[in-house]
Amino acid sequence: QVQLVESGGGLVQAGGSLRLSCVVSGSTIWLAAMGWYRQAPGKPRELVAGISRDYITKYADSVKGRFFISRDNTKNTVYLQMNSLRPEDTAVYYCNQGVWDAKSGSYRQGPSSWGQGTQVTVSS
Repeated sequence: QVQLVESGGGLVQAGGSLRLSCVVSGSTIWLAAMGWYRQAPGKPRELVAGISRDYITKYADSVKGRFFISRDNTKNTVYLQMNSLRPEDTAVYYCNQGVWDAKSGSYRQGPSSWGQGTQVTVSS
């Protein structure tokens, strides 16, 4: 069974930075695409960033140029570097193991269960 454990969240002032980590166990991420999602109170979960097994990345327009996804296959870990944080980035952040749609060049959510997430709170 695939387990994902997110960490690195916290409280930060607007303009600050955080680096999230997602450690995957029960499965190797070498051949998988990975994604980061977030869910703010009262809103649906949304895809923030995805990375293919070939290190192709894609971002939501709202975070483009500020967030950067990366992966370390040797550690079975995916990261999300978040810079220039804004209050609207406040949410619980989750990672997911999925697939890459080569035709559209985008990440598709996989069937793996969700981790507990990590809370990111950005104060103004």
